[in-house]
Formats: sequence, structure tokens, C-alpha cells
Amino acid sequence: MTRILIVEDEESYREPLVYQLTREGYDVSAAATGEEGLELFTKGGIDLVLLDLMLPGLDGTALCRRIREQSRVPIIMLTAKSAEIDKVVGLEIGADDYITKPYSFRELLARIRAVLRRNQMVAESGEAADDIPLVCGDISMRIGQHEVTVRGENVFFPLKEFELLEYLMQNKGRVMTRHQLIDRIWGSDYVGDTKTLDVHVKRVRAKIEEDPGHPKYLTTVRGLGYKIDTPSE
Repeated sequence: MTRILIVEDEESYREPLVYQLTREGYDVSAAATGEEGLELFTKGGIDLVLLDLMLPGLDGTALCRRIREQSRVPIIMLTAKSAEIDKVVGLEIGADDYITKPYSFRELLARIRAVLRRNQMVAESGEAADDIPLVCGDISMRIGQHEVTVRGENVFFPLKEFELLEYLMQNKGRVMTRHQLIDRIWGSDYVGDTKTLDVHVKRVRAKIEEDPGHPKYLTTVRGLGYKIDTPSE
């Protein structure tokens, strides 16, 4: 049974979520503080985290970072904050998705299923070619080891950034449409903001480009999407 951890200090959100997700067949654990959430998570067995950004004590941002230090488990941010900068921060620290309050349970459930489905697809994809590096100029990626080297330096990529770079490098030289990228990275039933893709592209560029403002590897094909290729001399 899929186990979901809810870390939410507002009882009016936490208790209905526990009830509704339990009815949907999930094994649900809940915490009202970041410290309690971290304690429950470190016991193991969590398949997905629903994490409120505004928590007393150890807040959602700090807890997300702590979880990402030890796990790639999917994280969906639940918060009353809706400003673009808050979404960017949540995604930058490793969240897989972001939904603002008030939200409909149906939409949240769709996002949970999409994230879990994508995670399962990755797990079942096999590791037959994982030890064969993907190479694009000065960028090298080893999928099985979740490692990326840029100009000889190891660079950390959160899961979704890693998957985005992986898919683009697997299709080096080809234009990937926005729809193709969202469908592959977030799932065909993803119902979130499409700006999520732009945020991730920006983050990937910041890590692989010498001048992210004038990208040479990961370029935009106006009206179509993005592609990655070895820069021409």
C-alpha cells in the first residue's frame, strides 16, 4: 500500500486530507510540525510527502531540504503562498509539484497519482543502460548513479531537473516540444502550472551554461520548445 506523509499544521486541512486519502486506499501518516514530520519520514517507508510551506519551527523549506539530503521521494508542496517567487523557491529546493490553498481534493488527487505514476515508471524502466554515460560537449551524465559532471565538476541535480536534462540529452539535437517535456517529466495527466517547466529549464541552464543568459547548450526554439546540443565552435 502506498504510504503518504502529510506535514500540515492547520488541522482544518490536515484532518480532512487524512480522511479523504485513507478513503482512496492510501496508508496515511500526519504531522503538525516540521520536526515531527522529519521524525516520521526518517523511520522509512514513505512513498510521497505532502508538505506545507508555512510550518512552526522547522518550516517546509528547511524540511524539504532535509528530506532531499537523504531521499528522492516525491514531494508536493501545499501552501497558501501563491507568488511566483514562492513557487520557484519550492521547486528549486527539490519539490516535484506545488499547489496553492484553497485547492480541490480532486485536483490534488490527480497530482498525487501523476507524481506516483511517474516515479513508478522511472523505477520500472530498468538499469540496463544506466552505466553508459550520456555526453553532450562538456556535460556528462550517469543515470544509474544520478551523477552529472559539467566541465569536470560534479553538479547536484534534484530529481525533476535530472530527469529533464536526461530526456533532453537522450534526444540530443532534437527539438522537444513543451507538451512532450511535460508529458514525459510530470505525466500525461499533469494538471499544474506549465510555468513549472520554465522554472526547471532555468535551473538546469544555471548549472550547465557558462552564461545562462546566453545559453549555448540548452536553447529555446521559439514557438516549439527546447533542445540540447553540443555548441558549435
